[in-house]
Amino acid sequence: MTVQKDIAVIGAGLAGLSAAIRLAIRGYRVQVFEKNTYTGGKMTIVQGSGFRFDAGPSLFTLPHLVTELFEEAGVDSEEYFRFNAHDKVCNYFWSDGTRMSMWSELEKNIQSIRQAFPSINEETLRAYFIAAQSKYEKTAPFFLEQSLHRIKTFSDRRIMGVIASIPELGLFNTLNEENERFFHEPKLVQLFNRYATYNGSSPYLSPGIMQMITHLEHGLGSYLPVGGMHAIAQSLTRLAEDLGVQFHLNSEVDKISSTNGVVNGIVVHDDQLPFDAVVCNADVKHAYEHLLKEDIKRPKKTLAQEPSSSALIFYWGVQGEFPELDMHNIFFSDDYRREFENIQNNGAFWEDPTIYVNITSKFESGDAPAGSENWFVMINVPYDQGQDWQQIRVKAKEHILQRLNKELGRDIQGLIRFEDVLDPPTIEQRTSSKGGALYGTSSNDRMAAFLRHPNKHMNAEGLYLCGGSAHPGGGVPL
Repeated sequence: MTVQKDIAVIGAGLAGLSAAIRLAIRGYRVQVFEKNTYTGGKMTIVQGSGFRFDAGPSLFTLPHLVTELFEEAGVDSEEYFRFNAHDKVCNYFWSDGTRMSMWSELEKNIQSIRQAFPSINEETLRAYFIAAQSKYEKTAPFFLEQSLHRIKTFSDRRIMGVIASIPELGLFNTLNEENERFFHEPKLVQLFNRYATYNGSSPYLSPGIMQMITHLEHGLGSYLPVGGMHAIAQSLTRLAEDLGVQFHLNSEVDKISSTNGVVNGIVVHDDQLPFDAVVCNADVKHAYEHLLKEDIKRPKKTLAQEPSSSALIFYWGVQGEFPELDMHNIFFSDDYRREFENIQNNGAFWEDPTIYVNITSKFESGDAPAGSENWFVMINVPYDQGQDWQQIRVKAKEHILQRLNKELGRDIQGLIRFEDVLDPPTIEQRTSSKGGALYGTSSNDRMAAFLRHPNKHMNAEGLYLCGGSAHPGGGVPL
């Protein structure tokens, strides 16, 4: 570079941190502006009464996407960040007493599934996992790792192989239909349907290509950072600071400045700050409604997309130990289709929810006092549209406790020593995500991936977008 440029990054979520690091490595002067008093976006912590919880993301896959940032900077990632593999992916519970564990090893999974469901054919199981791997390996290099909005992505000769494979990719089936092609056991279909929730979608609407997410856990493995998920954000913040990135916390950006479609800076606390380019790690809808001026063209189709689902999370410090639970645990609802219809249509989604319980103290002893466990208890809910969340909290907690009490044979309410709650309005207030949607827009459409906002704004010079509402999508590691 002959001229050193100044770049502003709006938002210190994982995408903003990653962008800041890569820009600093390439010699740019980078400043990050974050409205909260901490970095990490949704990846933060809750603490109290001796308990520590990862407040946001709880599953870590593809760790090389984190370690490569340190490698690009020419430093040893282990000096900043360490993690351990976790061979058990999840424990599953159904209300009729069926229980099963899934692993990050094919043979263990086949054995576990056939033990729970003896009628399932071993060859069918192998074919399913192979199909998930194939979907991932054929599409990830193009549709995840490159921009869909650049001509050179589609000029790669290898893309023809992907196009030829379209009939096998499940684009014209829903994920539920794709799973029913393999399995007649409803519980197994339900289990593999749940992967649509990894980007806030419904398996009855999301395309069958989402089967590829299965491969992330069961083919490539799941992990836990030493110090919990929050350690990812902390380590990237430290690396960015070591590279000279300046952080401005408690500094909400009021406006992105532009003239005739050319971005030239930002406004913070009424101060006009000049920059050569801006990377926006804020929710796309929030950016267009509150940050961008009218001279920046609005992408109508992108902004019209449905927000993803959100979450209602209870952080419970629980006295006692539960050996039947692991780090990741799912308690399935009795009627999965109805559950998603309720989420989609603002029905009584709290009555029979699928419950996710994450307990990091199983492996991080400092996350809970001796003889206790830190329970991150989450259900999928709609994004905020003005619902009475105070009442919903009460109703949801009652139904969650009823199910857990029955399943575990103990009075969980009497064991709770600490409680905090996160709901969609609070998520929106902290992260500016529209309605508290966790993943930007949903993938309840086969074209959703192509409608996500491009990383480089097509009609604004000097404006780039990253994070859950831009390509390639929401969640860790995307």
